[in-house]
Amino acid sequence: MQPRNMSMSGVVDLAAVKAAQEAKAKAEQARAQAAREGGAGAVSPADLVIDADEATFERDVLQRSAEVPVVIDFWAEWCQPCKQLSPVLERLAVEYNGRFLLAKIDVDANQMLMQQFGVQGIPAVFAVVAGQALPLFQGAAGEAQIRETLDQLVQVAEERFGLTGLTVDPDAEPGGQAPQQAPAAGPHESLLNAAAQALDAGDLGGAAQAYKNVLAEDPGHPEAKLGLAQAELLQRVQGLDPQKVRQEAAEKPSDVQAQIAAADLDLVGGHVQDAFGRLIETVRRTAGEDRDAVRLRLLELFEVVGAEDPRVSEARRALARALF
Repeated sequence: MQPRNMSMSGVVDLAAVKAAQEAKAKAEQARAQAAREGGAGAVSPADLVIDADEATFERDVLQRSAEVPVVIDFWAEWCQPCKQLSPVLERLAVEYNGRFLLAKIDVDANQMLMQQFGVQGIPAVFAVVAGQALPLFQGAAGEAQIRETLDQLVQVAEERFGLTGLTVDPDAEPGGQAPQQAPAAGPHESLLNAAAQALDAGDLGGAAQAYKNVLAEDPGHPEAKLGLAQAELLQRVQGLDPQKVRQEAAEKPSDVQAQIAAADLDLVGGHVQDAFGRLIETVRRTAGEDRDAVRLRLLELFEVVGAEDPRVSEARRALARALF
């Protein structure tokens, strides 16, 4: 049971990456604001499961999603599968000890929220992370599958958005708060936030420079490496005439620069395997400096997609065969 529309490995959709970076920046701002106002505080185990409705949704779900992943359980009293699923989710919310918050929404009383999330049937389970809605699964599911999905969710929330969850105090009164120190920002958060803001403003050069500044201090920083590769790709395709580029690539299969430009467009358009295949074939047809130029561009595109993506692993093997 893989969560629908939730990418757990390399990201290809550059628009989605940009949205994620913006969401992370907003989450950091919300946490900073909470810290200025005295911190979010510790919660009791009873506070990990809440009832949400249209009136409280923004406060209890959207705003809270800046500090902890919020799992939404759409249910109804007449729904028999809901009566099997909901207790499992409630138990796991307590067991995960603040790594996610469970919000229960009665669809009969909250038709607007049901429509906004595009719920076609219940039970339906979604998550909101830093303001981003993610569909998880629909219908009854086994506990092992639910745990796998939740594990992936909390990993994505921490790695991509810096959300480490809530502090749970078993002795805290339900609805009460205990003092809690706000989590310290990472050493490069200001530069990463600047990069996200530059992307939001369409300043690709500024975003690229901000990522380079991070890498100058931490050459292996994964978010900065990914962000730089993506920003530079977007810079390269800016101003290109897609029709002209593709026509030249088709007419001049041995023209290295034409094939490289077409591969960039392929990747931005989501045609990952076409981009990889085009450059691997060009590697086979070339030698010397031309071959090196194609190989290096292919490695850059691998960086954009992400090393964990199986398409990258497959393309690496194909590249090795083409080279040797």
